[in-house]
Amino acid sequence: MPSLATLRAIDLNLLVALDALLAERHVTRAAARIGLSQPAMSSALGRLRALFGDELLVRTRSGMEPTPRGLELAEATRHVLRQVARMMDSEAGFDPAVATQSFALRMSDLLGLLLLPGLAARLQRDAPGVTLEVRHLAPAATLEALQRDELDLAVSMGLEHGGEVRAMPVLADRMVCVLRAGHPASRRPLTLDGFLALRHLRVAMSPTDTRFVDDVLAAQGLRRQVALTVPHWLVVPEVLRAGDLVAVMSERLARAFAGAGSGLVLRDLPFASARFDWSLYWHRRHEGSRAHAWLRGVVAHTMAGLGQPRARRASSRRSSAEEPRLSARKMTPTRVSGSV
Repeated sequence: MPSLATLRAIDLNLLVALDALLAERHVTRAAARIGLSQPAMSSALGRLRALFGDELLVRTRSGMEPTPRGLELAEATRHVLRQVARMMDSEAGFDPAVATQSFALRMSDLLGLLLLPGLAARLQRDAPGVTLEVRHLAPAATLEALQRDELDLAVSMGLEHGGEVRAMPVLADRMVCVLRAGHPASRRPLTLDGFLALRHLRVAMSPTDTRFVDDVLAAQGLRRQVALTVPHWLVVPEVLRAGDLVAVMSERLARAFAGAGSGLVLRDLPFASARFDWSLYWHRRHEGSRAHAWLRGVVAHTMAGLGQPRARRASSRRSSAEEPRLSARKMTPTRVSGSV
């Protein structure tokens, strides 16, 4: 362990430079990131190499790449700087209008589509100095990042967490089926047999359709036809418009996709599927933080502004022939293994 004398000789600004260098992997960009000149950043890199006894960043054909020691230091450096920033910030008079804090927020591209436009506008208006770093992590990695203080806040659903992580439901949702407006199945309410006969598009990173659709069907010995699996939500609307595939997704996202002139329509699922809540998750270490409480309030208020999902329409009633096939279904919690 370094002695106090050794620690006194270390310039904390070097850690700021190291964080920028490992993030940008480019001296000029790293210098611009923290307001230094290029020669000053080059000098800082030289001092860091001497301090750690390692090259930290080396030139390759594709640009500068971190050494194993550099990769090891990246996470630790970010953690130290976050702790120092928290220690130095006085929250007694926290004022978002003049605050300069940076927050790390976890959400998927699905949630980003719904939440970030309103959240970014709110921050620009009320807290122009506050910055957000948005990350997309799997559920297990999200909980680990909250524990390690690498995330301030996560927006997700169904995370299985212990007592150190707090959760607050903020937005109710449900699953619906989305298809192109001219699809043969769009002309009438979906039946169970019709739903099972359709060819489906599935998003691999999302557990919601697995939990609220596939598991429900599997309990009855049924299975839908998944014809295409994609890694993210961005391509879904274009694929649906181009053919006769259908997708099951959150109604919140579906209404963002299927606006006026989109060429897409929504249909209720032909079987009972439980509603669910999008929730905020944070570590209990932030319970006394005024800045964190403000952040939670802003995110929750922005999500609440998205409104309520529509009630299930009477036109989606199941036929009497289908009812017995689903009547024994009991909705039970299911482990979440994807990332939403």
